[in-house]
Amino acid sequence: MSAQTQGLVAQPGSSVGNHTGDWRTERPRFLQAACTGCDLCVVFCPDGVVFKIDTKRYDCDLTYCKGCGICARECPVDDVVMEAELR
Repeated sequence: MSAQTQGLVAQPGSSVGNHTGDWRTERPRFLQAACTGCDLCVVFCPDGVVFKIDTKRYDCDLTYCKGCGICARECPVDDVVMEAELR
């Protein structure tokens, strides 16, 4: 049995050191045509990589985007589409 200190809490990990976008098969493309600025793509992104450029324009950091497509599925006006990743 190993000895552990009671109440020990490990430090949280950081994805900054892990470029997690390398295994993506699809990438989001923000059309920026019908966007209403609702922020749902930002709110629902599980990796926190979608960001607002200005009132009705968004983009994402593809270094860390895993291509899950949640941003596209949550967009109420279909202004985010998923495209095949080109390698």
